[in-house]
Amino acid sequence: MFAEVPAAAAPVTPSGTDRAATVRPSRTGRVVRRLTPYLYLLPAVVLLIVWIYKPLAETVGLSFYKWNMVPTSPKTPVGLDNYTRVLALPELHQALRNTVVYVLAFMVFSLLLPVVVALLSNRVSGRAKTVYQALIFVPFLVTPVAGSAIWRWLFNPDGGTIPRVAATLGFELGNVFREPSLALAGVVLIVGWQMLGFGVLVISAGLAGISPDYASAAALDGASQATITRRIILPLLSPTLVFLGLMTILLGAQWAYPIIDIVTQGGPSGASTNIYYLLYQFGFQNFDAGLSAAAGTLFFLGFGLIAIVFVRLSDRLSFYDN
Repeated sequence: MFAEVPAAAAPVTPSGTDRAATVRPSRTGRVVRRLTPYLYLLPAVVLLIVWIYKPLAETVGLSFYKWNMVPTSPKTPVGLDNYTRVLALPELHQALRNTVVYVLAFMVFSLLLPVVVALLSNRVSGRAKTVYQALIFVPFLVTPVAGSAIWRWLFNPDGGTIPRVAATLGFELGNVFREPSLALAGVVLIVGWQMLGFGVLVISAGLAGISPDYASAAALDGASQATITRRIILPLLSPTLVFLGLMTILLGAQWAYPIIDIVTQGGPSGASTNIYYLLYQFGFQNFDAGLSAAAGTLFFLGFGLIAIVFVRLSDRLSFYDN
């Protein structure tokens, strides 16, 4: 009468070998899984090797040869002679002094003025704040070639705007970029004009990361705005300031190179040259590739040492709220 209900099939228990194969992935799968994150880094590593480390190794190797950059001429081994020559050159000493002056002067435009401008613009609310910051950042978007051409026109001794205004005020500027005492200051002004926007942008980003609760709590305790800025905002802004300081030291001379090349060509009498423009003169004006490579290797080691020391000191110079 009643239909016979089939009994439920008993579960099949896998053997020990099958269970291990089910639970544990194969050795190839484990290796692929471990290597997968590194595959995302592979394009960046390849680009670093091709564009950074390979040219660096070739530059170090070339520093031990004498070569005039003509492909048909042989490279003559000279040992450490290029290093001895470059260290004895008075042009190198002058370029090093000018580079130090450039970096110290750029600190004003990359650290001091950006902090002041960012703090002042931070008090403005609404769209006006964005407009002010955008206007300050615009010079950073101007290419060095176009910016240099504009400033050369402004400083033109024959009818330039700045010499005319200075003459009205009783000052005779003359040809600024051909005066040994003014050429370096002119380059600093042009580069600083472009660096200011970048510094303000970075400082503003650092200020945006500081919680306003600290300032509000200090204000409730009766602290003035100057005290809040000095005791709270600036210490919390120290990691950003350390970053900008390191970038200025490492890249300041490089930022000045195109301006020097277009406006002063390192003159007059080397008054406005720096180490990067000196490398260009050694390699592409004097056609002494070995000397240029030796100087570049020394500069690389020097800046590398500065970077290591600065990074080691950054933990002591920076203050974090966590």
